[in-house]
Amino acid sequence: MPRRRPPEHVDPAPPTPAMFHMLLALAAGEMHGYAIMREVAILSDGQMSIGPGTLYGSIKKMLAGGLIEESHRRPDPELDDERRRYYRVTEAGRRVVVAEAERLSRLVREARARRLLGPAAGIQRAT
Repeated sequence: MPRRRPPEHVDPAPPTPAMFHMLLALAAGEMHGYAIMREVAILSDGQMSIGPGTLYGSIKKMLAGGLIEESHRRPDPELDDERRRYYRVTEAGRRVVVAEAERLSRLVREARARRLLGPAAGIQRAT
């Protein structure tokens, strides 16, 4: 039996929820670590809280995976701490966050079709 060749292109596994939220935050522009943490909390309406260990562990993995890169552009030193590192999403990172957003969108459509979301679900949201 002939040996199978590995595929030319294999889609990477979906990002972790923390990485997805961080990439989504960075899609708005360059940020330092603490700003990423704040933006993730805002994007998730406080449902996702990323601590420093998760934040910097995820940054390290995303840097190694080419999803983000360190920015060498710095704001005015009088307005910012020079020790801060700023990060930006790469094209590869943008592709990953878009693919994951599309995947989640398909799941939401399926949940609606199965009447798990929306008025037909019969579930009232807490206010």
